[in-house]
Amino acid sequence: MFLLNKNEVKKKRLWSYVSQKESRNRLTEMMSEGGSLNLCFEKMEGNMITEWKDIPVELLMRILNLVDDRTVIIASGVCSGWRDAISFGLTRLSLSWCKKDMNSLVLSLAPKLVKLQTLVLRQDKPQLEDNAVEAIANHCHELQDLDLSKSLKLTDHSLYSLARGCTNLTKLNLSGCTSFSDTALAYLTRICRKLKVLNLCGCVEAVSDSALQAIGENCSQMQSLNLGWCEKISDDGVMSLAYGCPDLRSLDLCGCVLITDESVVALANRCVHLRSLGLYYCRNITDRAMYSLAQSGVKNKHEMWRSVKKGNFDEEGLRNLNISQCTYLTPSAVQAVCDTFPALHTCSGRHSLVMSGCLNLTSVHCACILQAHRTHTALPHPAH
Repeated sequence: MFLLNKNEVKKKRLWSYVSQKESRNRLTEMMSEGGSLNLCFEKMEGNMITEWKDIPVELLMRILNLVDDRTVIIASGVCSGWRDAISFGLTRLSLSWCKKDMNSLVLSLAPKLVKLQTLVLRQDKPQLEDNAVEAIANHCHELQDLDLSKSLKLTDHSLYSLARGCTNLTKLNLSGCTSFSDTALAYLTRICRKLKVLNLCGCVEAVSDSALQAIGENCSQMQSLNLGWCEKISDDGVMSLAYGCPDLRSLDLCGCVLITDESVVALANRCVHLRSLGLYYCRNITDRAMYSLAQSGVKNKHEMWRSVKKGNFDEEGLRNLNISQCTYLTPSAVQAVCDTFPALHTCSGRHSLVMSGCLNLTSVHCACILQAHRTHTALPHPAH
């Protein structure tokens, strides 16, 4: 009979403990209690281990994957071994649960979490300041996904810091950050050229035609861009995007009141992979824009039909279109778009073609409703 050493026995017995759903839930509950974490040992069956530091690193990380982010932070204070393991093993963290003192928490954690790839700092009330973002930039060089939404206290200094220290960013959420300038945003895009997803909704000072030109020139991999309610931009800025970001899949222009058909025509001609387009309250949009979208779909019908044969026709072409409050549009033009892209739906529960406030478009219907109507009329009526 082979004899296992003490650590191996502990590892196997604890692994068995956390592998059971009920036990996993109990461990999460125990680790979340406000008292001493050492009490967990007294509650675990059989006194399987004697000290927290005895838990193997790979098992520790497995356990921490079962608990919330707040508990992960608590766990990092158990001992130096756990702190080091978490520092080098943790790749994703959300601090959105922190309702006060988030800035101080980030300042204390950033030097330790050098392997972070995803960091969520979304806030209900503004807490973050520039020094916290600077700390992130100084230490978290592998960061790829950063959410700073509603950080009203941040200034251009934060964007300059991110540009210097987080050049691997592919996803950045700055929605609701109203204090950035277009100069700082342009600088960020010149350095962070790997950006694919960028949310600038409500960044009214940062988003201008010159900023969009910088994005078009530097971020050719951009796939998703939210420019909602950035009222300064015009056709010049959107056309820069269309020509510089050919792989654009999703673009939200809701509330961009200055844009006209020229923007949509450029997007239709250049961004052949466009699947979601928001034009809510873009009241200068006319039928010309809709027909350009329909024609772009016809030109790419070979690729679309190839996808249909594979059973995933909704992966190509427009899948979401919001034209609410675009009151100049006529039913024939919108119906042409709907007929071209079968993934656009007006039927109940699947509204991917949104037309709120356009009372003249009530006759526009997707293929589902038309097919249901044909089926209903084809059925024989029961004798009276």
